[in-house]
Amino acid sequence: MISSEFYLKGQFFMEKMFEKLMYASRWIMAPIYLGLSLVLFALGIKFFQEIFHILPNIFDIAEVDLVLITLSLIDITLVGGLLIMVMFSGYENFVSKIAIADGAEDRPHWMGHVDSSGMKIKLIGSLVAISVIELLKDFMQEGEFDANREGWRIGIHMTFVISGVLFALMEMMADRHKSER
Repeated sequence: MISSEFYLKGQFFMEKMFEKLMYASRWIMAPIYLGLSLVLFALGIKFFQEIFHILPNIFDIAEVDLVLITLSLIDITLVGGLLIMVMFSGYENFVSKIAIADGAEDRPHWMGHVDSSGMKIKLIGSLVAISVIELLKDFMQEGEFDANREGWRIGIHMTFVISGVLFALMEMMADRHKSER
């Protein structure tokens, strides 16, 4: 017959092993964050491809077309910044601290301080900015206005705006609730 002490030691061992395995599984996310850096590299290629495409024709491009191209480049830049933020803060929140950046002179001030809720607010803010740039590009393209499509885009944009406000309100209420404790 198995003693209860032996049984408890076995249960304790199994629990510790399970917790170690579960804790180590966070490293499954590391290659995903690395994969996002490949997407960032692809965005960089597209960014410079667009610049090299317009440079030879810079004197022939209409001002409105140059503004549209600039808005596209700003879009790419915003998405790239969003990728950096998701990669760094996601990695630091869910996998491990980025020790190589400790004490670095050019370490972004937000690194190590953006939690998952802060990341959601920054994400929705970036989505609103990208959405408004896309709307602006649509309105600047002459002769291509489709009221139905634009109505949907405005509705989606407003959904992002309202979601952002609601996220911010929920975070503010949660912070207030924490400080009252």
